[in-house]
Amino acid sequence: MSKKKQKYYVVWQGAKPGVYRTWNECQLQIRGFPGARYKSFSTFEQANQAYNESSADHIGQNKKERVIKKVDISGIIWESLSVDAACSGSPGIMEYRGVWTKDRVEVFSKGPFQWGTNNVGEFLALVHGIAYLAKNGMSNVPIYSDSRTAMSWLRNKKIKTTLERRQTNEDLFVLLERAENWIRYNQWSNPIIKWETKKWGEIPADFGRK
Repeated sequence: MSKKKQKYYVVWQGAKPGVYRTWNECQLQIRGFPGARYKSFSTFEQANQAYNESSADHIGQNKKERVIKKVDISGIIWESLSVDAACSGSPGIMEYRGVWTKDRVEVFSKGPFQWGTNNVGEFLALVHGIAYLAKNGMSNVPIYSDSRTAMSWLRNKKIKTTLERRQTNEDLFVLLERAENWIRYNQWSNPIIKWETKKWGEIPADFGRK
């Protein structure tokens, strides 16, 4: 199997312009930044030279170059918690987390779990977020999720997953049972709000692996 080639990413316009060695680092600078400009290069020397030049000299010369469209961030409640999950395969290795919407500082994370699904992760992230806010006396802080399925399970206080229970994911099912019991026997007042991806871009808790 061939080894994936190292790429270097130049961010001319973003939260913090510079040269980055990973796509995840690059995404942190451009996600949700209106008019962000960036491009990947094969070597650090090329990237460093390009960074010291105008983006106009490099943007638009091949299919991998692009300019981020302006994102309409009106309507977002910034003083809130955002939750999301990531799953490699379905089922596959899954993890979830919650971050503060405004600055993307991670509040909690769980995983990886060896045999899960994205819906299961999204649901667990929601319940974890509600329980965390309840424990810390923040019952009025809204929670954003981009999963209608997870929000439906939460609303109905019932998990509807076709995920097979097996030895490799027993710990995940134990966690699911705990989460389901928690929402059945506890009350909360946090607004649960659907994150509008088409309007606002990826949810702040996104793992950046798409």
